[in-house]
Amino acid sequence: MSSETVPVIEALNVKKTYMLGRVPVEALRGVNFRVEPGDFVSILGPSGSGKSTMLNLIGALDKPTSGTLLVDGVDIGRLNDNQLADLRRRIGFVFQFFNLIPRLTARDNVELSMAISDMGKSERKKRAIELLETVGLKERVNHKPAELSGGQQQRVAIARALANNPKFLLLDEPTGNVDSKTAREVLALIENLNKEHNVSIIMVTHDEKLAHQANRTVKMFDGEISSDVVN
Repeated sequence: MSSETVPVIEALNVKKTYMLGRVPVEALRGVNFRVEPGDFVSILGPSGSGKSTMLNLIGALDKPTSGTLLVDGVDIGRLNDNQLADLRRRIGFVFQFFNLIPRLTARDNVELSMAISDMGKSERKKRAIELLETVGLKERVNHKPAELSGGQQQRVAIARALANNPKFLLLDEPTGNVDSKTAREVLALIENLNKEHNVSIIMVTHDEKLAHQANRTVKMFDGEISSDVVN
């Protein structure tokens, strides 16, 4: 058996076609790229470039029309709905609008994501507090979202995404809903997770300046990769 490291993501001539009424729309036109363990990759492109479609596929929220997409070595095109759901539990999602539950504290929001795990309640509580400390919210564990700034809410969302030891973090416009100072703080946290904790990160964005903070930038245009460069 080969000792070669399994890529976090490997896309092989991936195509995705949607039907708009009776009209086929080619969202992806044969995409090829790899993300290795420990990588920090940004996927950059304007609206309609295919980056959102790529995010849905990488996150196991959809399947390619043709081609092969391997997520942690698993061909998502061969999975049924239950298997896709299991795969999604191994991916840490961070969304632009945080998606925290308003009536729950920061700790409870993080802990809730572990409810389907085999951990006991006390172990879940301990891990939630540790993760919130990791993202710099040691003093905010018992605060509800309305009592937190936008940047703090995004930190809670990142802690929640890390709760189940995901294979990688998938970030969708992670600084799109915060001010520029907070955006820099969130980016610094993401970079720290990548460098100090070796978390693989894929960040989808339309912000060129943000994209170039990653180690690699994959540019998309009209459903194709127009460039893939090391920053």
